Amino acid sequence: MDPITIPGRVITLRDMRSDDAADAWAIVGDDRVTRWLSFDSRDQAAAVAMVEGTIQRAQHTPRTEYYLAVTDATDRMIGFARLGFTGHQAAKLGYAISADHWGHGYATDAARTIVDYGFQTLKLHRITAAIGPDNTASITVAERLGMQYEGRLRDHVHTNGAWRDSLLYSILAEEWAPHRRLT
Repeated sequence: MDPITIPGRVITLRDMRSDDAADAWAIVGDDRVTRWLSFDSRDQAAAVAMVEGTIQRAQHTPRTEYYLAVTDATDRMIGFARLGFTGHQAAKLGYAISADHWGHGYATDAARTIVDYGFQTLKLHRITAAIGPDNTASITVAERLGMQYEGRLRDHVHTNGAWRDSLLYSILAEEWAPHRRLT
């Protein structure tokens, strides 16, 4: 199976590689980033295991997820974007960008690029995102993509020693219009 590479406007999404482990640890080992995610910060060994597991799952036929590195112009991993299949033609969207790269539109471009891939290439019908209520930056990304607020999932994830609600957003294939969403 050929590795996946999907160009965005300012980032590129690609399958993860073993040499991404150090960059992955810089992301998932940073409390500034993981405070917004559905898991606690990970140590170096866990980051390596995450990357290796992602590489192995990318070989499954059919794939059950697209967990891709978000890379900058130098091909360095600065984040990740994921579509995890949740049912018939449905997937859950997830993404994270290194804190050192926040504020440059990378999360928006990564999310737009993988959602477009989900609808155009994978022929998904529905994509959802579960976002922490205090994560205003991620809520803004979801809204820019045209995602609709569906409701609150109470005590949805246990992270950083406490239960946290999530706000559920979704978009359907018929609503997707990437050329109108972002400039």
